[in-house]
Amino acid sequence: MSQSARFVLIERKTRLTELVERFNTWSQARFYLEHANADVNDYLQEHDRYQKALSNIEITLRAHGRVARLERALLDTYQFHSEDIILVVGQDGLVANTLKYLQGQPVIAINPDPQRWDGPLLPFTVEDAEQVVVDTLAGHASIKTASFAEATTKDGQRMLAVNDLFIGPKTHSSARYSLAWNGQQEVQSSSGIIVSTGLGSTGWLQSILAGAAGISGQAVPSDLKGGFSWEADYLYYSVREPFPSQTTGTDMVMGRVTAKNQLVLTSFMPMNGLVFSDGIESDGLEFNAGTELTIGLADVRGCLVARS
Repeated sequence: MSQSARFVLIERKTRLTELVERFNTWSQARFYLEHANADVNDYLQEHDRYQKALSNIEITLRAHGRVARLERALLDTYQFHSEDIILVVGQDGLVANTLKYLQGQPVIAINPDPQRWDGPLLPFTVEDAEQVVVDTLAGHASIKTASFAEATTKDGQRMLAVNDLFIGPKTHSSARYSLAWNGQQEVQSSSGIIVSTGLGSTGWLQSILAGAAGISGQAVPSDLKGGFSWEADYLYYSVREPFPSQTTGTDMVMGRVTAKNQLVLTSFMPMNGLVFSDGIESDGLEFNAGTELTIGLADVRGCLVARS
């Protein structure tokens, strides 16, 4: 087997690791857990299983090429190469977060603890690692692509979303903006807008759609119940808690966004407007008065190795 392959092994901190960082030592962290009546053994078992999974996968990878280990917090600063093969040792959120920083490199997503974590995006176990790596290197792996959303501003700022985009207020207040879509335009006041990809369509979007349908009287489209295909050539937007008034409407609260029918939002908020993707508010864009945001399908797609 060629040793020229390059793997990037993506990991995240466990709850135990984060507690030790917070309290400086394990003894202090344990004292905190015990006084909170938490199950200390659960934290220890989770940590040990995760570290064992990482170690076993790294051993497997080193038999086939070079390995770089990368912690989640460093994703936005890491320089991925086009020939990299990415292994993400789950949960689902880590897979989505990783895909955002790639340019079509194959991602093998592994569930390190299937008894603990559900994982729609984690089709493989630690025991599967050897075979799926061999298949991927040989070009025999089944690849499933996933469409991304992209938000762009007139001044050239850009944000990708693997699951969904949120556009709205930073705090629990109302967002005010105009929404243009499908040849129509409406001024709205709401608690924000969600734009979902197929990958994210079984999550946050479902609850927002239900609320929008209740307010507008429109039925949730049957093809959206339970989500839509990861590879779909469209996105879907839904407005959270739209407020009807003399100057704001509730007629355009949900719709399909395509390459030819993009969503355009213009902010009327003097401050606290925000755009963020995949639940990460700290990596957001401002959406304040005068900002025009165009949302559509991204050119780049995610590539997930799937079970054959």
